[in-house]
Amino acid sequence: MGQVIQFEERALASLQARLGAAQEANEDLIAFARGHSGAVSSIHAAVLAAIDADGMERLFHVVAQEWPLILGIDAVALSLVVGEQGFRADGSGVQPVDPKILLRAIRQVNGVEMRSVARGHPLFGPASGLIRAEALVRIDCEPPLPCGLLVLGQRDSLSLDARHGSELLMFLGHSLASMIRRWLIDPQS
Repeated sequence: MGQVIQFEERALASLQARLGAAQEANEDLIAFARGHSGAVSSIHAAVLAAIDADGMERLFHVVAQEWPLILGIDAVALSLVVGEQGFRADGSGVQPVDPKILLRAIRQVNGVEMRSVARGHPLFGPASGLIRAEALVRIDCEPPLPCGLLVLGQRDSLSLDARHGSELLMFLGHSLASMIRRWLIDPQS
């Protein structure tokens, strides 16, 4: 007579392992969705705060002072090349920047770049030594309007989903470019 092989225990163990993996994947998906939803809400709140600015000076204040709180990050700086001049606006005010150096930095970014770093981009100014994760967002306007970089940094290493995070940051950058255009073309609007 042949020997009977017991499949029940193996099948049950296999099903339990698959169920555990499915539950873990489901929990990961829910955590991602909650985090993504929070990121979307933060980006929208940042754009709305910028829309409420009543001029370029106020817009720079919103970006440099309010966006870090709204976005839950540690540092934001906006650098622009206007004509033959470059400048950087951050939490400590507005400082001149060599436009050639800034243009070289702008050319190195294609849309959005997110990365973990040992030291933040020099455009963070004094905060660059504290930054461990950064996003560089290119700000493009048609000449003669300015072009620039928005740099966002945090002390913790990068934890965002790069594809979804870059799409949100691209939206933030395009929105900021639109507001800059609005204030430079029609300052009375």
